[in-house]
Amino acid sequence: MKLEVGLADFLTHLSLEKNASDKTVKSYREDLTQVLAFARQRLQKPQVDPADWNTRLLRSYIAWLHEQNYAKTTIARRLAALRSFGKYLCRMGVLSQNPAQGLRGPRTQRILPHFLTLDDIHKLLAAPGDADWAARRDRAILETLYSSGIRVSELVGLDVMALDLTDGVMTVRGKGKKERLALLGPDAVQALRRWLDDRTTLLQKLHKDTPAVFLNKHGGRLTTRSVGRLLAKHLRTAGLDPRTSPHTLRHSFATHMLDAGADIRGVQELLGHKSLATTQVYTHVTTQRLQQSYQKAHPRS
Repeated sequence: MKLEVGLADFLTHLSLEKNASDKTVKSYREDLTQVLAFARQRLQKPQVDPADWNTRLLRSYIAWLHEQNYAKTTIARRLAALRSFGKYLCRMGVLSQNPAQGLRGPRTQRILPHFLTLDDIHKLLAAPGDADWAARRDRAILETLYSSGIRVSELVGLDVMALDLTDGVMTVRGKGKKERLALLGPDAVQALRRWLDDRTTLLQKLHKDTPAVFLNKHGGRLTTRSVGRLLAKHLRTAGLDPRTSPHTLRHSFATHMLDAGADIRGVQELLGHKSLATTQVYTHVTTQRLQQSYQKAHPRS
C-alpha cells in the first residue's frame, strides 16, 4: 500500500469510526498532505512506500518545519498528526513500528485563556436590550453560552427537542458527536422561554418549520460565524474587549465556576472535556488571580 492510499483510508477511519468532526478531518488532511509532499520531494519519487516512512525522514521533516519558521504550536500539532497516522498504519499492518513515536516536539508555552470578569459579563448580557425579537434572541444566545459553558458549535446545533426548560437542562452534541447534559440557570431559562415565543411567531410568519433553536431572519439555523458577528456588535455596545469570542464565554463559565469552589471533575463533565488536563488550565487562571490578589493585599508580599 502506498502512503497516499493509507492517508485516504486513515481519513475515512477518522470520519466514520472515530466520529471526528469535519474540521478535525480537514486539519489532519492538510497536515499529512504536507508531509507526504515533503517526502516525495525529498525522495524524488511520485509516491511514498511504507519502507520509506522512517524516523530519519520524519525527523528531517520536523527540522524543515523549524527552518520555515512555523509556530511551535503548529509543529506540535503536525507531529501529533504523524503519531496518529503511524499508529493507524501499524494497526493495519502496513508498518511494523511507528516511526513518529520517538520524535520530540517543541516545548510550547500554554497560553492562559482570556475570560471576562463578572462585571463584564453583566454588561455584555444587558447589551442586546429588549427592543425586538432579534434582541431577545441575542440575549438568549449570550445567556445560554455563559450559563452552560457549551461551545458555539454546540449552541448552533441545538434543536428544540434537546431543551428541558422545566428542569433547566439540555442535551448537547459535542466533539466526536458525543452527547452530554448541560445545565441552564434561571436567567438563561427565562431568556430562552421569551425567545422561543418569538421563534414560534417568526416561523408562523415565514410559513416555515425547523427543529433549530436559534434562527436568522429567514428562519434558517444560525451559523457559528453569525454568532461571532452578533457578539462583536454587543461587545461594542458594552465597551468590552474586542478580542472576546464566543469561546471566551466558555472560558469565563469555567473560570467563574472554579473561583466559586466548584469541583474540577464536575466542571470537566459540564464542559465535555475528555481529559482532566484540559480543564486544569482554568485552575492555573484562578491560581494566578489568587497570587495577584495576595501580592496586592498582603503587607509582607
